[in-house]
Amino acid sequence: MVKNSQSPLKICHVIAGAQTGGAETFCLDMVKALHDRGVNQVMISRPYPHILDAMAERNIPHYPMGFQRWWKWPQQNRLSSIIKKEAPDLVHGWMNRASSFMPSGIKPPILGWFGGYYDLKNYRHSNFHMGVTRDIVRHIGAATGHPDRAYLGHTFGTLTADKPVRRADFGLPEGKPIVLLLSRMHWKKGVDLLLEAAARLPDLAFLMAGDGPDLDTYKKQASALGLNDRVCFAGWRNDRAALLDLADICVLPSRYEPFGTVIAEAWFAKVPLVATRADGAKQYVTHDKDGLLSDIDDLDGLVENLGRLQTDKALAKRLIKNGTKTYQDEFERETVTTRLIASYQDMISRHHAG
Repeated sequence: MVKNSQSPLKICHVIAGAQTGGAETFCLDMVKALHDRGVNQVMISRPYPHILDAMAERNIPHYPMGFQRWWKWPQQNRLSSIIKKEAPDLVHGWMNRASSFMPSGIKPPILGWFGGYYDLKNYRHSNFHMGVTRDIVRHIGAATGHPDRAYLGHTFGTLTADKPVRRADFGLPEGKPIVLLLSRMHWKKGVDLLLEAAARLPDLAFLMAGDGPDLDTYKKQASALGLNDRVCFAGWRNDRAALLDLADICVLPSRYEPFGTVIAEAWFAKVPLVATRADGAKQYVTHDKDGLLSDIDDLDGLVENLGRLQTDKALAKRLIKNGTKTYQDEFERETVTTRLIASYQDMISRHHAG
């Protein structure tokens, strides 16, 4: 049975990830977008303040849960009780941990969301799957043997207005274009490579916004390279729009990146993009058209691409123009939300049809 406009959808979201991260940020952004479209929702997550605030502001019921693996069975029982009480049309499990906690034998269909090439063992109770890129969808279909149950669900890069920031807020020198990194501080994100590139580009300043296990290592590396006067580690920030507005270039030097919502955000914010040919970027970014790409761990290529944007204003304008077009075609908020609602409807209909 497909819901109509008089009978709105009700979706239960379950996310068990860290307080900060790309998938966690997108989950919250999507909940807000679905709310704006009149979709009834329930959230089950760890009780992080920013999630609690966002749910309270929209009167979305929230159930806190710790998702400790050593206390899994009682929490699965609690999940079953919440789902039975709230009676959603579909349960949306976001990523590995949340999907691994899904109980068996519940009435509504379960959707397992993939932000990467995850192990299917955590999704054994999922009736349907959704991948953030076309290649992840292919991976899911091949791994499950049911490609018809694997759906594409892009992220979007819509940003809300933030209080403006200035380069002086970060101690960055005047007169040097700002290269912005929005990323976890982790080896797979290529931050060490970017710092090596920074050492070879003395006329650029670098703003590193993010937190993670390797942050102290990167701070020591920056000091050793003599970069403290033009590299700022700003920690995790929620004002992504303000940072992108300040930036002249957005960079994503990842070694591993199934997609990277930052790509869509840069296009939306009209900031020229430099990235590596990690899985997500090479599927969606066309070199010299809507972004500049270099191979993974190619220091010379990264330096060259950043240097080109430093001096070639016509190139920057072309990348911005084409990036805006790519964003509007694939990643615009309303487009992505409409497609997700249609996917929900299709899954619910198929589940009830047996």
